[in-house]
Amino acid sequence: MKTPDDHSDDDDLRPEYDLTKLKGGVRGKYLQRFRAGTNLALLAPDIRAAFPTDESVNQALRSLIAHPA
Repeated sequence: MKTPDDHSDDDDLRPEYDLTKLKGGVRGKYLQRFRAGTNLALLAPDIRAAFPTDESVNQALRSLIAHPA
C-alpha cells in the first residue's frame, strides 16, 4: 500500500506546487514575436570551425552579396 508521501516515477511535479496557480497558460503565446526576431541557420561542423562567431559568418556572407558569382 502506498503512503501519501509516495510519488509515481512519471510525476515530475513537486508536491509543494499549487496546481491551481498553474492554470490559464496559453500555448504559443509568444511564437509570432519569436519568429519575427529570430533567424537561425544550422552550420555544419567544418563551417562552424571556420566561422566561430556570428560576426565572422555575417562578414563572409556580406562579401558574397557584394561580389556575386
